[in-house]
Order: sequence, then structure tokens, then C-alpha cells
Amino acid sequence: QVRLVESGGGLVQAGGSLRLSCATSGRTFSSYVMGWFRQAPGKEREFVAAISSGGALTYYAESVRGRFTISRDNAKATLYLQMNSLKAEDTAVYYCATDLTTTWGSRSMEDFGSWGQGTQVTVSS
Repeated sequence: QVRLVESGGGLVQAGGSLRLSCATSGRTFSSYVMGWFRQAPGKEREFVAAISSGGALTYYAESVRGRFTISRDNAKATLYLQMNSLKAEDTAVYYCATDLTTTWGSRSMEDFGSWGQGTQVTVSS
């Protein structure tokens, strides 16, 4: 079982940047496709980005493509989300998770697990 702990959230002005981290425990981090999701107040949790186990492949939600970059450091067992050009609509709790399937390209939260506790990102306009 992989345990995940997100950090790096905070309050930032629109147009600013934040870098989220997801630290993991367990020896199998490098075996998993990893993803970021977010949940805004009153809304369902939605997919943000995912990265292959080796880090060479990524895919993004259209709403963040070109502004956010997902990456990972398997030696440090850590997942990252660099968020640039932040908008008020990016305000949400951000979660990292492991992909439990073997199908590349899933955007469904039902296909992900080992959720962390989340980190709050607030973008002021």
C-alpha cells in the first residue's frame, strides 16, 4: 500500500505559480502511473494530469494543458505539479493518487486510489 502526502498549496494571486509535491511511502512508487485530481467546493473531483511510471509520458485535462506540468522523481519517490498562470477557477483541494488500472489514459477517479489528504490551492482574482 502506497501512502501519499500532498504539500505546497497556498494562497496566490491570479497569474502566479505554485508547485505541489506528493511524497510517498512504500517501495513501489516507481511502478505506478500517478495522477493529480482536484475538487472545488460543491463540485465533483476532477482529473488534472497523469504521468507514466518512468515519467516519459504525460496527459492533461484541457483546462490546464499548457499551464500545468506534472513530473516525478522516482529516486525521491515524489510526484510534482508545477502550476503556472493560475486562474481563480483553479481554486480547489488538490489530491495525488495512484492509477490502479493497467490502461493508460484513464481520467476517472474510480481508476485511482491511495488518495492523499489533499492540499488547498486558493487563487485570488
